Amino acid sequence: MARASGHIPFCLPWTDGQEIREVTDAVRSGWLTTGPKVARFEERIRRLVRARHAVAVNSCTAALHLSLAAAGVGRGDEVITSPYTFAATGEAILYLGARPVLADIDPVTLNVNPEAVVAAVTRRSRAIVPVHIAGLPCDMKALIGLARRRRLTVVEDAAHAMGARVEGRPIGSLSDLTCFSFYATKNLTTGEGGMVTTDDREMAARVRRLSLHGLSRDAWKRYTRAGSWRYDVVEVGFKYNMTDLAAGLGLAQAGKFSAIQARRRWLARRYSTLLAGCDAFDLPVEQSGLTHAWHLYILRLRPGVLRVSRDRIIDLLKEQGIGTSVHFLPLHLHSFYRRAFGYRPGDFPHTERESARAISLPLYPGLNRAAQDRVVGTLLDLVRQHRR
Repeated sequence: MARASGHIPFCLPWTDGQEIREVTDAVRSGWLTTGPKVARFEERIRRLVRARHAVAVNSCTAALHLSLAAAGVGRGDEVITSPYTFAATGEAILYLGARPVLADIDPVTLNVNPEAVVAAVTRRSRAIVPVHIAGLPCDMKALIGLARRRRLTVVEDAAHAMGARVEGRPIGSLSDLTCFSFYATKNLTTGEGGMVTTDDREMAARVRRLSLHGLSRDAWKRYTRAGSWRYDVVEVGFKYNMTDLAAGLGLAQAGKFSAIQARRRWLARRYSTLLAGCDAFDLPVEQSGLTHAWHLYILRLRPGVLRVSRDRIIDLLKEQGIGTSVHFLPLHLHSFYRRAFGYRPGDFPHTERESARAISLPLYPGLNRAAQDRVVGTLLDLVRQHRR
């Protein structure tokens, strides 16, 4: 196969003059750290997800850490989550001295299986952290129902799920606390950044306090005309605040978020149409009553159809100038988790099997029809060449 010209990256943010204007405005205003743009961005996201409170932080990892802390998770507690996730989900639990207890996934959706979560609950359980993989919402009705029965807090890892909905309600307004990511690859980006949304005023206040050294309310205003140099350290906190520079990016992104999401939906559905006739792949699902955020388009190779492995397909795509990724390498198979908790291959078979056959294809608003056709055409060529 001759190599096509031009590289198609796995991801590329959609930025233009709006981002430049917002960031330039922040620089000219003199507010480089947490300031009025952060407050405006919080309000924009709060309204977007229909939550009562939103607190901006510098990453989704920070959002998860602070949310679990606000929920009272501490040393010796157990927090149930999925092994099909990024390192940050487990780290945030470990920061508090708690133990991540893993529950296997539904192999169709890649989201945590509520029945597996039920089986994982013990007297030490304090919280559940559902992970909305690729932007497809988890079974929140089942998980929230379980949490209410067992008096557990639900902290959603919605790093992929800005724009997702459950029966018309946005992710961010369903459970106790929801954590979003605005990393460079996400549907809405601030470069680096995160957000906690909640309807609980006290939890929101504690997340905000913990995000800036445990300082008393509105301490960020101490350098303004309306502020005061006096402040109090109420508890030990962290340095997790978002900057106005980042929030400027976020405000510009939020202004075109509906267009971003419409483009992602169109591209995802076009992938599914173009690949539907190929028996080498299982395609991502959309489920009735759920609005997929389409952060990722995760294709899975069907066993026994090709003579080459998933890894080899990724290498061959790379040789043709097409960027891909894998979401995710199972948490329990990383050396730290095996060493610390004794996890072994076979502990979570659905997670291991689905991870081993997953390929995330390029999906971003700037991906044009010709580039997407090239991705699909190359995949279909590889299937023809390497069929058993």
